[in-house]
Amino acid sequence: METDTGSPAGPPPLAGLRVLDFSRVLSGPFAGRMLADLGADVVKVEPPEGDVTRYWGEVRHGLSGFYTQQNAGKRNVCIDLKTEAGRHLAHRLCERADIVIENYRPGVFARLGLTYDSLSSANPGLILLAISGFGATGPDRDRPAYATVIQAESGLVSRQAECDAVAPTDPLISLADMNAALHGLVAVLSAVVLRQRTGQGQYIDLSMLDAMLVTDDYAHHALDRSPLVRMGGEFWDAPGGPVLLAGDFRHLWRQLSSVHGLVDPTPPDADVPTKAASRRSIVGDWLRSFDDREKMTSALDAANLAWADVRDHRTTFDQPSVEARRMVAEVDDRGGGTRRIVESPYRFSSAAAGVRGPAPYRGEHNREVLADWVGLDDDAVEAALQAGALLAEDRPAGG
Repeated sequence: METDTGSPAGPPPLAGLRVLDFSRVLSGPFAGRMLADLGADVVKVEPPEGDVTRYWGEVRHGLSGFYTQQNAGKRNVCIDLKTEAGRHLAHRLCERADIVIENYRPGVFARLGLTYDSLSSANPGLILLAISGFGATGPDRDRPAYATVIQAESGLVSRQAECDAVAPTDPLISLADMNAALHGLVAVLSAVVLRQRTGQGQYIDLSMLDAMLVTDDYAHHALDRSPLVRMGGEFWDAPGGPVLLAGDFRHLWRQLSSVHGLVDPTPPDADVPTKAASRRSIVGDWLRSFDDREKMTSALDAANLAWADVRDHRTTFDQPSVEARRMVAEVDDRGGGTRRIVESPYRFSSAAAGVRGPAPYRGEHNREVLADWVGLDDDAVEAALQAGALLAEDRPAGG
């Protein structure tokens, strides 16, 4: 059933769920952002020094592009967990949460007094998602890990270098973080469903390396010790710039020879490498023979072949498909204007989902959240601020 890509009438799927997000940088914050887009009340708990990503990308009115993208729609309390009063406040918030997210190295959260045992004894239904580079068990549990580390350790970097016959380079996307976040969402929502039946929460130990390995469609080659067979697409010279043609070349040749009459002049008894080289040359000549790109892509469509423009990343969000699917949202830039961010991809037939507001400043919602979640009055919040357990940053003018 086709549905409109706008936000239909209906409740957000996760309305009523409370999420406490202690994470920073990407894996945890992205999971929290998606939970917020799905309707959960997500509160980011930020340390006084702030999430390092507040300085990544273009900063507008005190908020960076990276931080805005991963934290839009959340509320924010700024707690100093190094103070006893701050840890007490965090524990009280955890007692009222449905879900807690953290991505410290294993053991760090516990050293802050926030062990799963202590939290779940006060809140048996609590679901704690703990994301770390190598998981809470194993010989590498204490190693610091960012996406680039896990992408190298997972074999992705060396495999790409081998296939491309180049020196190793790190992909310009934090796949390991995003994979961990999305697998974390699956685990969390599974735990929510299970809790509806049992009333019991869960501690979820999610390794970024595990998430990369299970999401790797080439993993079977390593497991079977079989030769690497590259699948996917090839890039060809074409009018208007390179074009990617997806799929096995043998299928490509069959389609073009049957639909457009391409003929291989090599003799029947020629060996396979000779035939392959000849056919590749013929396909290349055929692609370059078109007067313009539109005629070429129409011919590829007629042969039912999957193709892609090698699009300039700076114009990605200008393409018609992205505009039609409304994948760009505008949020308050906190300075009287708006800022574009990527919308979440969830499209429901009768439920609302999507970015719910701007990114927060540190401590912007201290009073609001502590009143909503644990019933603290203004005097108690003020006392915590004076004691240094809570902080609130000075906002830029107009913010």
